[in-house]
Amino acid sequence: MKYVLTVLFLFMSGTVYSQTVSIQTTPPLSEESAESAGMSDERLARIDLMLTEAVEEEKIPGAVALVARNGKIVFHQAFGTADHETGRVFQPDDIFRIASQTKAITSTAVMMLWEEARFRLDDPICRFIPEFEDAKIIDTFSADDTTYTAIPAKNPISIRHLLTHTSGIGYGIIDSDERFRKIYKKAGITDLFTTKDLSIGENVRKLASLPLHHEPGEEYTYSEGLDVLGYLVEVLSGMPLDEFFRTRIFEPLEMEDTWFYLPESKQDRLVPVLTKQEGEWTRYISEYYDPDYPVKGAGRFYSGGAGLSSTVKDYAAFLQMYLNQGELNGVRLLSRTTIQLMMSNQIGDLPMGEGQYHGLAFGVIDQRGEDIGGRGSQGSFHWGGYFNTQYFADPEENLIGVLMKQTRNISSDDTGWKFRQLAGQAVDD
Repeated sequence: MKYVLTVLFLFMSGTVYSQTVSIQTTPPLSEESAESAGMSDERLARIDLMLTEAVEEEKIPGAVALVARNGKIVFHQAFGTADHETGRVFQPDDIFRIASQTKAITSTAVMMLWEEARFRLDDPICRFIPEFEDAKIIDTFSADDTTYTAIPAKNPISIRHLLTHTSGIGYGIIDSDERFRKIYKKAGITDLFTTKDLSIGENVRKLASLPLHHEPGEEYTYSEGLDVLGYLVEVLSGMPLDEFFRTRIFEPLEMEDTWFYLPESKQDRLVPVLTKQEGEWTRYISEYYDPDYPVKGAGRFYSGGAGLSSTVKDYAAFLQMYLNQGELNGVRLLSRTTIQLMMSNQIGDLPMGEGQYHGLAFGVIDQRGEDIGGRGSQGSFHWGGYFNTQYFADPEENLIGVLMKQTRNISSDDTGWKFRQLAGQAVDD
């Protein structure tokens, strides 16, 4: 009887707390002329030229790029060769592993639950995931055998800390501190994704036993905290993270090509990860993860920090929802007031790069960042992914740019900053 009541409660909660119909209705993104969106065709052609030259000069194997303004897609093109083994060229609807671009979607899910009053931002995470109750900070470390000592943290890790990368949790193979790379590897922590039969909950509970870089809230350290929050979404919603994303975010935003594990009908659109060896583009092989993810695998590891694959158009729809203050196509995911909170400076004076701060989902450009130039207006937000994907959105100009490539360990690629700068200079109203 207790089980039946629990299931009924979760069902009713999902019904009450699902995304809501908005009194505003902004249409989905549609392809329109540049002029209709206040953009210059001639100036947008500079993006075409830049990416064409980058492919010809073998700085990148190829890319797919999208620019949208005022809810209208004014540039959506593919460049280069996606797979040099087969000769397959890039297509505008290709699917890419977006890695850390997953983080903003997980943060969105967290804030949707926050809007339902499931928690307060400064609540300790151990209230919901008890394994984090005895958090400790690294003290000494032995490089010989990777043993360490740790001291108790003075403050608990909060949900706000996890959203802002100030929890002190590390990031394994991409951690800037070699000690944590070794500690995470020895503990068997999965940082990006895996084809193994593993759940995110199992990984997070193991992560909770490991030491922190520093006292929670005192420094900015890019971390695996969004995986922890992905598991929090599962705990609070009573559903797997992929199901929450699908029903609460992707279906309302018509993001039909964004998945943790791709359906068979979409697998042939997945772009392989490439690198350059002896002057030739070749498939990238890693000892840390299976590059065949998200096609292969047990299909139950839902990394809130790095697990999704998507298209430029799907991700642009997600960003447009933010530019619309939380609404798209008459469906409201977040309130305008929540968006304002999420875009505010949540880390104070902690450094994370000149001219920007961290909100509750994105890096955000401040006045200094606008003055540096090439990064958009104050309030523009952005991030990228491990496999060379980038995006930005400028609320003042209602401008979106998404550039997706799929490479590792190449040093010649300067298309990211050029794309952002060229998109901004194409504004013509």
